[in-house]
Amino acid sequence: MEIYEQIKKDITGSYYQQNYSNDGQRFIAWYLRNIHNLDPVEARDCITDGAGDKQIDAVYIDNEAQTIYIIQGKFYAQETVNAEPLREVLSSWMQIKNLDALQDAANDRLKTKILDISNALQDDYEVVFELITTAALTADAERDLENYNNQLAADDSVSASIMLVDAEGLKFRYDEALKRARPYINYDFAVEPGKYMELTIGGTKAVIAAIPLKECIQIPGIRDGALFRRNVRQSLGNGNKVNKGIARTIRKDAKDFFFYHNGITAICSKLQVSADTISTHELNVVNGCQSLSTIFNCSEAVKKAEDAYIMFRFYEIKDAETADKISVSTNSQSAVKARDLRSNDKNVLMMKKSYEQRYTDGYFVTKRGENVNTAKYNTSHIINLTDLGKQMCAWHSQRPTISYSETRIFDKNFSQLFHADYPPENMQALKELMDEIKKCWVPENPLHLNEAILALKSYMPYHHLFAISYYFDIINDMPSESIPNPAKALQALKTHNLMERIISLTANDLNAAFASSLRKAQENGRVFSPQNWSKAKASINAIRDTISSRYSMLDIMFMSEGTRLREQLQQGLKLDNADFEARWTAD
Repeated sequence: MEIYEQIKKDITGSYYQQNYSNDGQRFIAWYLRNIHNLDPVEARDCITDGAGDKQIDAVYIDNEAQTIYIIQGKFYAQETVNAEPLREVLSSWMQIKNLDALQDAANDRLKTKILDISNALQDDYEVVFELITTAALTADAERDLENYNNQLAADDSVSASIMLVDAEGLKFRYDEALKRARPYINYDFAVEPGKYMELTIGGTKAVIAAIPLKECIQIPGIRDGALFRRNVRQSLGNGNKVNKGIARTIRKDAKDFFFYHNGITAICSKLQVSADTISTHELNVVNGCQSLSTIFNCSEAVKKAEDAYIMFRFYEIKDAETADKISVSTNSQSAVKARDLRSNDKNVLMMKKSYEQRYTDGYFVTKRGENVNTAKYNTSHIINLTDLGKQMCAWHSQRPTISYSETRIFDKNFSQLFHADYPPENMQALKELMDEIKKCWVPENPLHLNEAILALKSYMPYHHLFAISYYFDIINDMPSESIPNPAKALQALKTHNLMERIISLTANDLNAAFASSLRKAQENGRVFSPQNWSKAKASINAIRDTISSRYSMLDIMFMSEGTRLREQLQQGLKLDNADFEARWTAD
């Protein structure tokens, strides 16, 4: 009951009391803020709870992880809960499979989220149904959870799983979020003669062993995540594509599992081997969370699997620094994406070389998980390949609508965006412009952005960057498909001290474009999804139209200041025609 009391205390705070009507909603908001690490605006945007919520309390779409979280919360004071909440989760799954019917019966907040879900499913996002509760499941409910996950795993129409986050799991995740100390796990693995090998590598004791799959379901800390305390994310069940394949092998080809799987990496502070036991002290699995969780979720099939093994690599690590390095390295070895495959592309390497030659105190990060020594490099001259791709998409291709999608940038549109001769000054200019924009995209909301816009921090800052580029077209009377040189644009803004003003002005334009699009949708009786709008060309057109009309009305909007502001913009944003080029195709 410790975590229940902690949450009960936390949600008495003013944010929860002022923004949510009941403790159920406050519990969900607490989870979104403390576990998913959303800010207050983002958390509030995710809540769908209320009449017509169709057993869906919140929807959170994580674009970085390409995962849709459908959240159902049960804030209970009792110690156990039966299978009824699980049946509600399963009901929401059946409804997600028919989005048209669900949208007809949903409340307004859920209607909007359904549009977002539909769009994400088209991009092959995974679906994770999170049942979060301050109680523990009864034994019958535990069996139902396994059965329901098996049903989802067998459904090939979409990658989906149910994740239980009970009182124990909540406490663990909350403790981790606060970086509190928690004891590690001690466990003795049963091994067979001839199926393990002891090594000493660089003075470090290591053991490579074939561990029976049956042994894996006995390891403590899988269900509550304690075994994976250093992993970047907890289990996604056996519903995603990779984990479905693992589950399929367990059920059909268990005897070959050892050969099909890459193995598990575990570190411990003390490692001892006898004839039939590998004893570990302070055990931590740093690579293999999804695999062990899938094995655990297939426990009944695993119990029946004869001659089925998985490879474990055990390392005895006594100092925290080495343990941290191993944890970081193995946790960064996630699924290979298009962005990873491009890190060694010749154009990217040429861009890296030219940037680091131009900014000798700088560094161009090309690989995910790459650690940069900030003491060695000037942090204002450290750029990231992913960020640069998103910025170029918004500026040069004038398509902020796809800046959120690494797949689009590093797969379909890679050759249009990344050029070996791209000037390093432009790379730096895009970074500086985006850095200045993002300083204002914070919960304090200094620009007074519409809260629905502010909640879209993965999307709308790139529309903000696009809007700044379009002002240069307007001021210089250039066609809308003409793109200003980023370095020249940045220099003009700095020289005439207009950076703060242009960011504020374009923020007002974003608000006006959003409000206009929302009003038109309502007038036509259509459901309006801010997230879908941010991904549609309609948002680009709305921003362009708004900037054009508002610029022509500066005298009226700002009264006596309007004429002076127009003159400042005309003088400060003036560039030569040679400073413009054609838009780079991205669609």
